[in-house]
Amino acid sequence: MKILIVDDQELVLLSLNKCLTDLGYDVISSNNVFDAIKKYDQYEPNLVIADINMPVLEIESQKNDTTNINEKASGLEIVKYIKKIKKHDTPVMILSGNNEEEIIVKGFELGAADYMKKPLSLSEIGARVRRLIGSENAIPLVDVNKNRSIQSTCTGVVIPCYNEETRLSSDEFKAFVHRNLGYHLCFVNDGSKDNTLGVLQELRKGNEDRISIYDCEKNGGKAEAVRLGMLHLAKDNQFDYIGFLDADLSTNFEDFDDLVQTISNSNYKIVSGSRINRMGADIAKESARKIISQGINLIIRKTLGMDFKDTQCGAKVMTKEIVDKTFQKKFLTKWLFDVEIFMRMKKVYGSEQAKELICEKPLNRWVHMDGSKLSFKDSFKIVGQIGQIAVHYR
Repeated sequence: MKILIVDDQELVLLSLNKCLTDLGYDVISSNNVFDAIKKYDQYEPNLVIADINMPVLEIESQKNDTTNINEKASGLEIVKYIKKIKKHDTPVMILSGNNEEEIIVKGFELGAADYMKKPLSLSEIGARVRRLIGSENAIPLVDVNKNRSIQSTCTGVVIPCYNEETRLSSDEFKAFVHRNLGYHLCFVNDGSKDNTLGVLQELRKGNEDRISIYDCEKNGGKAEAVRLGMLHLAKDNQFDYIGFLDADLSTNFEDFDDLVQTISNSNYKIVSGSRINRMGADIAKESARKIISQGINLIIRKTLGMDFKDTQCGAKVMTKEIVDKTFQKKFLTKWLFDVEIFMRMKKVYGSEQAKELICEKPLNRWVHMDGSKLSFKDSFKIVGQIGQIAVHYR
């Protein structure tokens, strides 16, 4: 039995293709409405699974196409073509992160057989497919797909690595991409002198579609590693959001996913993790460090002109628009590039609008990892770098 799946995001197509192929179906994939209609006529599938929200592609072969595309819910054009134009009884399952009642109702009015809202459970998708078209084999539904889901958005995550051979928790990263199919992890090897690259290559085995490696031959510092990784992922149109996360997982995946949920359900263009609620207990016994930390934070707030409690948390997620507008040029500093991102946003959007586009979200968990604390000497260097930033972006 043949199934045509249609989605503009490669991570979704790969996940559905693997799931349905494992269940014994022949799968045809398409990433846009025009190609999907052609493949429907060519292969005559028994079932079509289509995402509602796909951008209308402007490519040469489509300029003379007369299909009336609904730009708000282009996937509905596939339902319309099958049910209203071809007048076929081929069942169509709609997948979407869109919960607008009007669009959902329109889909059923056009003749859709089923609707599933993202995030999607692979096991449930398999069960619904069998309900609609049956199966020619007895492969069990609940197997490797148990507890695996496709998120409502596709997110690329940059993870800078420098000499992480003994610290990198490979099992945690593997488990995360296995369960969360809407994420792609891009590890940036920042010219490591140990065997970090070998560890990353081993980590990627079996997860090539969801884990990539950007290898920098020379160490350029965290700021440059993150910048290059973010620009690399921004070239891939499938990502709704792109973020970065520290390799030591001092901020865990659950908190990072909360940042993604926050930005996807809001008009913010960047959501930054804040350790402020967790830091008191960690440094309460280190009064000198606490005073220095509070002093640096005060200087940063004055420089930014924003009441930002924690700019330096290594967990942030943003739209590709922010990446395009603030990551093109190298950052001045290796440690304070987070501050520079906000300063660049003020230049692009103006001070007041920039404040409305940035969200600082407290983390539920954050821990100091070995070697993650700055020395007192480094703390004093930071003050000089803040001054450098203030002068440059004035």
